[in-house]
Amino acid sequence: MKIQESAENYLESILILKNRLGNVRSIDIVNFLDYSKPSISVAMKNLRNENYIEIDSKNYITLTEKGLAIAEKMYERHTMLTDWLTRLGVDEKTAAEDACRIEHVLSDKSFAVLKKHILETKE
Repeated sequence: MKIQESAENYLESILILKNRLGNVRSIDIVNFLDYSKPSISVAMKNLRNENYIEIDSKNYITLTEKGLAIAEKMYERHTMLTDWLTRLGVDEKTAAEDACRIEHVLSDKSFAVLKKHILETKE
């Protein structure tokens, strides 16, 4: 089953926030994504039901192994594509926005080839 783009974005956001804050709660995601509390609450429930995240008794959110794999994949794509587009002359804001859209539709095969090219031309 293919995970939805919105779920990939939530998982990536949790990873980013975990790296920044150490611990992540729903309110952190609300503030980071500027979404409503009810929207985040529903999303977290769905991610928990699909075993992408766990929520402990203090309401801290952690990625499961399954969720972490997706989050890291999306984050790598996002950062690499943003950097590449910026080096090509796209302004940072547009590059980040475009990378966010591209990261979800690019096949693993195409990303692997693009990644190889980006790393070779970066040296």
